[in-house]
Amino acid sequence: MSGFDVLTRGEVLDTALKARDYLITCGVPAALAAKDPRLWGRRAVDHSRLGWLDLPESSQALLAQLDDLVAEVRYSGLDHLVLVGLGAEGLAAQAIIDAGGGADPRGDVTVLDGADTAALDTVLKRLDRTLVILSSKAGVSIEGDAYRRVLVQAFRDHGLSEQEIAGRFVVITDHGSPLSEFAGQCGYRVGLTDPYLPGHFGALSAYGLVPAILAGTDVAPLLDQAAAASSSLAREDDNPGLLLGAVLGGCAQPPPGGVVRDKMVLREPGGGSALTGWISQLLATGTGKRGRGILPLDPAGLPGTDTCPDLHGIAVNPQSPAATDADTSLWAPLGAQFLLWEYATAVAGWLMGVNPFESAHDVIQETEDDAATILQNAGHGPLPTGQPSFVDGGIEVYTEPSGFDSYSLAGGVEALLRRVPATGYLSILTYLSGDFSGRYLAPSLARRIRRPVAYGSGPGYLHGTGSFHKDGPRNGAFLVVTGADLADHAVPGRPYTLGKLQLARALADVRALRRRGIPVLRLHLRDPIEGAGRLIDIARDAR
Repeated sequence: MSGFDVLTRGEVLDTALKARDYLITCGVPAALAAKDPRLWGRRAVDHSRLGWLDLPESSQALLAQLDDLVAEVRYSGLDHLVLVGLGAEGLAAQAIIDAGGGADPRGDVTVLDGADTAALDTVLKRLDRTLVILSSKAGVSIEGDAYRRVLVQAFRDHGLSEQEIAGRFVVITDHGSPLSEFAGQCGYRVGLTDPYLPGHFGALSAYGLVPAILAGTDVAPLLDQAAAASSSLAREDDNPGLLLGAVLGGCAQPPPGGVVRDKMVLREPGGGSALTGWISQLLATGTGKRGRGILPLDPAGLPGTDTCPDLHGIAVNPQSPAATDADTSLWAPLGAQFLLWEYATAVAGWLMGVNPFESAHDVIQETEDDAATILQNAGHGPLPTGQPSFVDGGIEVYTEPSGFDSYSLAGGVEALLRRVPATGYLSILTYLSGDFSGRYLAPSLARRIRRPVAYGSGPGYLHGTGSFHKDGPRNGAFLVVTGADLADHAVPGRPYTLGKLQLARALADVRALRRRGIPVLRLHLRDPIEGAGRLIDIARDAR
């Protein structure tokens, strides 16, 4: 696919055309093309925050700079890439690798983001072939530090010298970041990026491209695709990014006597992918603030289109308009997808009156610092989980201090469902190793409450979308599922394991949500396999 186009219809078309005309009247396309930060107020946005518009050209320099490193990696037989990091940047890299494939057919990629501690076992079996990439704009996360410690010790046990271990790590971070200084002290290779570039707008920067290049993906066509789309973004007519932004931002505005369509369903042939995951995090971070925001959803969490007038659907590269019931369809190759969605998010943010380039650093750091404090205070002892409100069949049920007025698991879930606002949503957040996820519960619960259900794995889900859930409309309710870790690993130099760290993260996220008045029910599965089966049965039986 070489071209790009946006097609919309029905009520969404009318809304989008009015929003696009308003954008043109206000001179937004020309101002964005000129990278004029005054669009968001004289002091709200610095000119350098718009540098993502130049990445299709400026990132070309990366290709030649990495030639020697790529050759060394290939010569050393390091065809297993381990990507350690949370957030949209890692999802962008995954999307590029998935779409482009690797130069070496034996090569593969493992992502360590704290969501599934069992994934580490895969890495430990391939140490002789493994190259590790630590990716973070500021400092390495608490999960990143834990994984780095585990991998360094594993390399030592494998017989590698300290110099050889340093050669197995590549760090991507900002100029002047704490991680940059630390990596230099360790002797790791360091790739530095622009500290002013918003992380969620960095798909075409080193954060997205370097892991893909090291995995053997040819990213030159990707940048060419983005450059081809870039030439259309200065126009008022035939500007797909402007129309997509008008769809997003226009639907999120309260119409006279109508319903705000601030929940967007992303559809992609074959189901969700790293691309739609990246889009979700970009939009949630870019628009979720000041009591506003756009909530991206997976089709599996829908109750039926006739019951949720606040939904609108966007199909990504459908086979044809007739092949989908989405309101809007976007066709574009991957490089153009990145740039068009970034542009559309900027436009939607302007329409919604929010600064789309604000990072979610404070939201992220709040829970990370809280989790670190929980672990420090616990030392080698157990975490302060508190006493469960009750235990039902091996599942500990933790309600809010006021209680849910029920002493059965099914009753507790039902009580939470009743607290989903009429224009709100349910979110299922799982902190478990293995394959179980909220996807197994979402369809049944969505039909039960006739509201959409979002879901994801912690801590990455709230790391990437927490700006919406915590600083957006705050009209969600959360079902948080934790459990005993069946594939645990000690963290060298720390008094905790990966499983204990994962639970601390869950406790910190629950506390952050409750501080904001968001209803939360936490379930802890003493036996994750048996408990997951019970939850699926309860979701199916919900009435």
